Parts: sequence; structure tokens; C-alpha cells
Amino acid sequence: MPREHAVMPNTSSAADTIRPRRSRQRRKQLTGFLFVVPAVLLVLVFFVIPLCMAFWMSLHNWPLLGKPRFIGLDNYVSLLDDARFWGAMQFTALYTVVVTIAIFAVAFPLALFVDKGRPLTKFYRTSFFLPMVVGFSSASLLWAWLMNVDAGLFSPAAFRLGLTDKPVNLLAEFDTTFWSIVIMVVWKTAGFNMIILLTGLQGISAEVQEAARMDGASNWLRFRRITLPLMRRTIALALILSVAGSILAFDQFYIIADGGPRNSTVTAVYWIFSQSFVSFRLGYGAALSMVLLLILVTISVIQLRLLRTPEGM
Repeated sequence: MPREHAVMPNTSSAADTIRPRRSRQRRKQLTGFLFVVPAVLLVLVFFVIPLCMAFWMSLHNWPLLGKPRFIGLDNYVSLLDDARFWGAMQFTALYTVVVTIAIFAVAFPLALFVDKGRPLTKFYRTSFFLPMVVGFSSASLLWAWLMNVDAGLFSPAAFRLGLTDKPVNLLAEFDTTFWSIVIMVVWKTAGFNMIILLTGLQGISAEVQEAARMDGASNWLRFRRITLPLMRRTIALALILSVAGSILAFDQFYIIADGGPRNSTVTAVYWIFSQSFVSFRLGYGAALSMVLLLILVTISVIQLRLLRTPEGM
């Protein structure tokens, strides 16, 4: 019988096919890398490097003028006994809880209102979002004027309408100062949170809602069993942004109340500012910043875990 010859695969053609494929993959990777580089540079220059510098400063006695002196963890030991800082943290926690609840109490109904197709919906959305365009410093200056006992609007208007016996200084007492600032923050930021929540509402399939409606589910039941569970990621985003912004609150308390009355509205960032740029204890201020950053990251991680969907976020 004739001897059979083994048929060898054409390796050269297979290699010729693989090479262009690998070349295309390298070009795609290089293109993706070039797109990412600007963002990486921005994060590196404006976050990573300043963060490392702040940590290095926190290990020094760093005066405004003169040579810094390395003191290790002494700044962190000192802040443990800083009653003013922990008092500021307590006030910041109170403000964060109150203002976050108030923002969601206003933003969620607004999102439900503008989600439905109705006349002038675009006008309502724009009107509710418009205060967000105003910067926090500008909004704080505006409300500082509105709350002025003599030249403002609120106190003289209340007196002329007979609501008060005399012009009332809204910044003279803690309660009126605190709630006035809370109202200002809600006025300014509720529209932004409304847009975030509206995005989550519009991402819910209309067929799901219609099926539940046909099964006889009430509006409240559909909201509790369908809308809220499907919006957990959106709520998590809005909640993290609101809590982070509240913990870092500074402009409104510095411009409107200047920490008053009687230093009762001094926030954590306000105290860091005071130690760094009033007392010129830059190293100690950097240590306070590191502690506040750690607290903020911890709270954000806890929020993400609590609001994690069953399949993960």
C-alpha cells in the first residue's frame, strides 16, 4: 500500500492573520491610553500631588514664614484634644443630616412632578434648576443681604406685614441663623438633585409600571415596590454628593454668619480655614484636613454598601 503523507497546516497564513489582529489591538489600546492620559494628568496634578503634599505638611510644624520643622504625628495627637474641632464636627454632622433630609424632601417631589408629561414641563425643570447656576458665594452674599435686619428684605417685610412687632435680626440667634442657611442651601441645590433623581425615574421602564398598574397596585405601592428599588443607584449618587457637599460646607457659614452667633455655626472646614489662614498653623490645618478626608471617605463607603443593589452597584 502507498505510504500516506501527513498534511502539515499552513502556519505562515495563520501567522499572517494573527499579526494584523494584534496590530489593531495595540492601536486600540494606544488610542484608549491617549484618551485617558489627560484625565490621569488632571487627577495627578490637582488631587494626588496636593494630597501627598498636604499629608507631608501635616507631619511638620509649618509656619507661614520660616523653616518647617518635622514633628511626626504630633499634630494628629494635638487634634485629639482640640475641643473646638470636635465641636465643629458635631455641628457639621447636625447640619449634614438636616440639610440632606431637607434636600431630598424637596427634590424627590419635584422630580416626580416634572417627570409626568404636562404643559410647561420644560419651563418647570429649568426654573427649579436655575438656582444651581448661581455660585455658592454669590448665593450666600444674596441671602446675607436678604437677611440683613435693616437693609434686607425678610425682616423689614415681616415687620411691615405685621408678622413681627419689630424688625428681627435673623442672624442674632442660632436657630434662626441655622434654619435660614438650611433654607438657602435647599433653594440652591434641590434643583440639581431633582435632575439626578429625574434621570433615575426616566430610566424605569414604562411597561413595568403599566404591568403593576394593571395588576391593581396603588400609586404608593408602585412607588415603594418598583420606583424606589430601581432607583437605588441614582439615590446613592445623589445622597453621596449631598452628604459630601454638606460635610465640606464653608461659604454659606463664612459669608452669611461668619461662624456666629457666638461661634455656634463653625463647621469643620471653617475651623480648618481658621487654623490654616488665620492662626497660620498650616501643618495643623493639613492634619485636620487629612482627618476630615478620612471621615468623608468612610461615610461614602458606608453609604455605597448600604445602598448596594443585590447584583452590586
